[in-house]
Order: sequence, then structure tokens, then C-alpha cells
Amino acid sequence: MADQPRRPRTLNDARTEAEAAFKKVTAKVAEAPVARTNSVPGVKEQVTLRIDQDVLEYFQGGGPGWQDRINEALRKAAGK
Repeated sequence: MADQPRRPRTLNDARTEAEAAFKKVTAKVAEAPVARTNSVPGVKEQVTLRIDQDVLEYFQGGGPGWQDRINEALRKAAGK
């Protein structure tokens, strides 16, 4: 019993195998987004905020601490 010759591979066989191998290696599992929570109370986050010039001048007119005054006004507006 002699070994029978192997069937030559066709382009479609090689392409199918290559695509399957590529998908296996490059497939990524989508991770759930991480919820942002403040773990330490009172920690502030730096942001960029556009405020009308007259409002900014009002808070800055009180001298140093104007950012804290804006923060307090926003807290009141948010009901906190």
C-alpha cells in the first residue's frame, strides 16, 4: 500500500485558513467602560469651562478664591 499523493492546496483553502488564523489572533473582546467615581471626597478635577466675560469678572472682582466661589454657585445650582 503506497501512500497516495496529497491533494494540492488551492488558493481558496490557503486564504480561508489565513483569514481564520488572522481573526483568531486579532479578535478583541470589548471591555465594559470603567465607571468614573470619586473615591476620595473633596478631590477636585481640572476642567476647561467657557463662561461669559461679565460672569467671570463678577466672581474675579471678589479677589482671590473666585474659583471656589464659582464652584459653590454651581453646587447650589445643582442642588447639592
